Amino acid sequence: MSAATDSPSVTLAPVARGGVMQSAHDSLVVAKRNLLRMMRIPEVVIFGLIQPIMFVVLFSYVFGGSVAVGGSLSTSDYRNFLMAGIFAQTVTFATAGAGAGIADDMHKGLIDRFRSLPMSRGAVLTGRTLADLVQTALTVVVLAVVGVLVGWRVHNGIPKMFAAFALLLLLGYAFSWIGALIGLSVRTPEAATSGGLIWLFPVTFVSNAFVSPENMTPWLRHVAEWNPFSATVQACRVLFGNPGVVQSNAWPMEHPVWASLAWSVVIVAVFRTWAVRKYRSATA
Repeated sequence: MSAATDSPSVTLAPVARGGVMQSAHDSLVVAKRNLLRMMRIPEVVIFGLIQPIMFVVLFSYVFGGSVAVGGSLSTSDYRNFLMAGIFAQTVTFATAGAGAGIADDMHKGLIDRFRSLPMSRGAVLTGRTLADLVQTALTVVVLAVVGVLVGWRVHNGIPKMFAAFALLLLLGYAFSWIGALIGLSVRTPEAATSGGLIWLFPVTFVSNAFVSPENMTPWLRHVAEWNPFSATVQACRVLFGNPGVVQSNAWPMEHPVWASLAWSVVIVAVFRTWAVRKYRSATA
């Protein structure tokens, strides 16, 4: 009889790798996976482009000449006023898609498969939000072309134009973390889509995007002026040199570029932390 005894095999759970560089690498791998997935489903990208284009055309030709901008009913002034709001609305509405995508991955068990790999825990969500940022940037480029076709123009030079687009994409990235949290908190992609849109409507319409807050009741005007969405819209109009800059004593309206940057950084810091914690508990 052999003196050796069989010892039971022990399966060790994968250990998530740490470090900033490793986390960045894992995030980029996940982002690449999501981008390849988007390319294989082009209708998602196409439908994502159609909605903002419809907003530009409808608002331009339906409300142009009916809404006063700075006391003028000029159709050209309204179209230039409109575009900053449409840009901001487009990048924030991408939140619903981010939430639905994560909820779909959860529903199919893909998140659990990622958890079985030795990778950074936050990389799954970071990679998803980065992929959504790339898709949003593509949408913004197409939307800018459509804006030019309907009469929108930039008057403050190319560098400030790129600064405005950078603020827009940062806002979209910040809001995508809210979408990630929603996607982790619901059971189906349909619920994530609905939950991602319900709160966006008051955020985007109780703002300076489509009308001036000066005509709102006092309490609603204060809400609009301190709305993170309004700060980005105001910053874009200042940087683009477009009409409709709100004259207000509210700090975000007086310093819109800094306010937009600060709001976006705070939203990313808060909701990324919250979403990563939710990710660990939701898939444990």
